[in-house]
Amino acid sequence: MKPDPYLRLEEPLLIVISGPSGVGKDTILQHLKKRRVPFHFVVTAASRPARPGEVNGTDYHFVSAAEFTRMIEDDELLEYALVYGEYKGVPIDQVRQAFSSGKDVIMRLDVQGAARIRQLAPEAVLVFIVAGSEEELVQRLRARRTEKPDAINTRVATARQELQRIGEFDYCVVNPQGNVDAAVDGILAIINAEHARVHQRQVRL
Repeated sequence: MKPDPYLRLEEPLLIVISGPSGVGKDTILQHLKKRRVPFHFVVTAASRPARPGEVNGTDYHFVSAAEFTRMIEDDELLEYALVYGEYKGVPIDQVRQAFSSGKDVIMRLDVQGAARIRQLAPEAVLVFIVAGSEEELVQRLRARRTEKPDAINTRVATARQELQRIGEFDYCVVNPQGNVDAAVDGILAIINAEHARVHQRQVRL
């Protein structure tokens, strides 16, 4: 039977925004939210303390290491990882509730987390964010001044390794310094194109 374009229902998408540390993933999400798009933005659970300016429940769900361990044991996380000595994970109930309401779900994950989501949900849309250049990426990491020099060097080395995994993703979006709106426009174009597909992605969790 041929598909009827007038009866076709849009399936909610699971969109993963990923890429090396320092490429501006959080900034992109902030600008997406300012566009008032009808997506559910997953709030990741984290076992680290909040950084200056971060708000619990908005930027992350900040929990103790003991609480995070309990969440793992009770299978409350879609995926989790130990990142630079701290745990981060995605509460699965958030995603299921958003899907049940028909909303697209956007989650921000590191490259390891994105790979695990691809295993769990092969129909997820994986978007890899890159800076305008490696030099620009290094400058961003140093400008943050949230880590000691040795930690920054570790992040730079890790970023170089993660860039080699771009082939595991569906799309690549460049986030040039000073023009985050271009990256946001690119992501929204990807989402619109995915919803226009004749054969919709169907994510089952």
